[in-house]
Amino acid sequence: MDLGRHLRYFLVVAREGHFGEAAVELGIAQPALSQSVRRLEEELGVALFDRSRRRVELTPAGRLLVSQARDLVAGETRLRETMRRVRDGELGTLRAAVPPATPAVALRGLVERMADQAPGLEVDLCEMTGTELVRALSGGSVDTGLLTAPFEGAGLVGQPVHRAQLGAVLPRGEALARAGSVDLGDLAGWDLVLSARRSAPVWFERVLAVCRESDWIPPRVREAGDTEFLLGLVLARRGVALETAAVAAREPRLAWRPLTGAPLHRRTEAVRPAQDAHPAAAAFAEAAARVLADPPGNDGSLTVGNGHRPWSRVYGEEPITPPG
Repeated sequence: MDLGRHLRYFLVVAREGHFGEAAVELGIAQPALSQSVRRLEEELGVALFDRSRRRVELTPAGRLLVSQARDLVAGETRLRETMRRVRDGELGTLRAAVPPATPAVALRGLVERMADQAPGLEVDLCEMTGTELVRALSGGSVDTGLLTAPFEGAGLVGQPVHRAQLGAVLPRGEALARAGSVDLGDLAGWDLVLSARRSAPVWFERVLAVCRESDWIPPRVREAGDTEFLLGLVLARRGVALETAAVAAREPRLAWRPLTGAPLHRRTEAVRPAQDAHPAAAAFAEAAARVLADPPGNDGSLTVGNGHRPWSRVYGEEPITPPG
């Protein structure tokens, strides 16, 4: 019995709730799909679907199987991909993803530190949102990457590498911009400008929950796909953003004010498969922690006023101390 294939078919039917639609997505005939699910039910000794309605529904056993099946299918996919890379001699490459708009100096520092830590290892960098990264890790197309925590991903583990305080980003002419700090409740009536939900859905909901707890229910939440669009909406007075001071500093006509009580911190984690991870994935997490603590500029520092200070100190960001 090809358990992996039967489980993949089962998961598509569970998601679609309809054998015909699932068959179309899988590119197979509906009778073949029905037979596959029947064989899985016979093998496990339980009914997985209630077929008494037009759209099939999961039984209690089916609902229990969904999460376990996802883990097994993801693990099999990663295993096959790892074996392919062994066969093709590709394990000398670490495929790593970083969030869009990662600063150039941080990227350079990450590549240079990995070269120091693992000579001879090629680091193949790409950019992905958190949702894309979780999907790619589950499918085995990348080995590790950085995303905003918390996240949802079966069979994945995250290692904290950076923590940054969020504050209110608003036009300098606003009265609140002259305050020492801003209470979230003081933003009542303002729209909220927030990085798009698709980038980090769990984090997106976390931010909205904290706003509600602080008596701010924005009339409208405007989603921004990139940093420039987010800052542009704030500059055009289309809302207030909750971002790090490092992001706000990109636009001198905007002000950043800490939130009273510091209720929001963005935590960045290096994520990799819990099992069968690339041998260099842990080194990537350590390198990211060190680089994000103090990413190098032209002289290894960020100029502020008449002196030089690490960016994490300037902007109230908290580096995670790497092991060792």
